[in-house]
Amino acid sequence: MTRRQAPPLFWRRLPQLLAGLTLFGAGMGCMVQASVGVSPWDVLATGLVNVTGLDFGVITVIVGVAVLLLWIPLREKPGIGTLLNVLMLGPVAQLVIWFVAIPESVLLRSLLFAMGLGFVALGSGLYIGAQFGPGPRDGIMTGLHRITGWPVWAVRTGIEVSVLLIGWMLGGNVGVGTLAFALLIGPLAAPAMRWFDLRQRILDEIARRENEQ
Repeated sequence: MTRRQAPPLFWRRLPQLLAGLTLFGAGMGCMVQASVGVSPWDVLATGLVNVTGLDFGVITVIVGVAVLLLWIPLREKPGIGTLLNVLMLGPVAQLVIWFVAIPESVLLRSLLFAMGLGFVALGSGLYIGAQFGPGPRDGIMTGLHRITGWPVWAVRTGIEVSVLLIGWMLGGNVGVGTLAFALLIGPLAAPAMRWFDLRQRILDEIARRENEQ
């Protein structure tokens, strides 16, 4: 494929995608090690860790693949970012879990959680802004919204509450951090998504190339 035919801003977008997923995975690992509660999907993952004895990273990949398979009946189409999301988040989080010890004091655990939450928010803005496709969990939300006609917020809330309850019943890591994540991730991720959104740059690049032809 020639430079002229290459996807717009591909070599600018790909490093942003990889950086975003790396930060996101690192943030997940930090929040797990903080032991004050994690996001609903990670509550499910930590619950499955308790049941199976597998590493958190392995469970995260398995859950991601399972969720991605649910895209088939929903007729959602994954992108490069979707596949890398499934493959990268678990291993990166597991590396953090291996190398970052659980702090002894509540203050240090709270600081570690706050750092993890910040990483997840910044990572979300980076990988979503790269425009390489939604994460597997986002695809389930948009697919169900399209098929059922229910509001996006209702579909997302239903999914998040369901996985949270299942994870809690399996002994997952539920705590004040779970509530903090639910309340803060939106306001924290929104600015990052604006800062790193490449959508308009991609459209401008497409228009420029069409004018050159």
